[in-house]
Amino acid sequence: MKNINDEMENLKRLIKMLANQFGSKCEIVLHDLTKDYEHTIVAIENGHITGRKVGDCGSNLGLEVLRGTNKSGDRYNYITQSNNGKILRSSTMYIRDNENKVIGAICINFDITNLLMAENVLKEITMYSFENEEVKEVFVNNVNELLDYFLQECQKLIGKPVLHMTKEDKIKAVEYLDKKGVFLITKSGDKICEYLNISKFTLYNYLDIVRKRNENKFI
Repeated sequence: MKNINDEMENLKRLIKMLANQFGSKCEIVLHDLTKDYEHTIVAIENGHITGRKVGDCGSNLGLEVLRGTNKSGDRYNYITQSNNGKILRSSTMYIRDNENKVIGAICINFDITNLLMAENVLKEITMYSFENEEVKEVFVNNVNELLDYFLQECQKLIGKPVLHMTKEDKIKAVEYLDKKGVFLITKSGDKICEYLNISKFTLYNYLDIVRKRNENKFI
């Protein structure tokens, strides 16, 4: 396969089959990751689970794979939470082209909120605990919301307001954002510059410092 459009009809049939198999509590999403990250969703079933639709953007996890921070890519049976508070059991499979480059993804998000409530009742009786890998995945409708999330996480990481950040603090912030794949988002640099109160020249200087440091770690 060279691109998602080559198998679009078959992929749409696949996600429709999965959605019908598992019912209205199961969202199935098809992403075309060759598109601008603002509009990666090309097909979705049961989008009411996360409130997304065709034309919306991907989550933070896809950016990490495209950036190369996450080498393994595929992730199965992890627990995350939607913006509207639903607890989801999710799996993500990345689609690769003939040259092994990531071009898309199929994501399954199963709403287990009510099941967990029932599980809590069972725990009281059986004293048994079910454990799953917990992953922080953010479901948004556009990349501006995703950028806001990353900047909030950046603020938590540094632990001080931008006004009091040193040069090294800001370099650390740029490193975090780079590892998360934020610079793959079109025009993200403008918002990051505004947030860190630095110029475009300074931003690219910091980015160069970060990437050279990380290269030297493996020499």
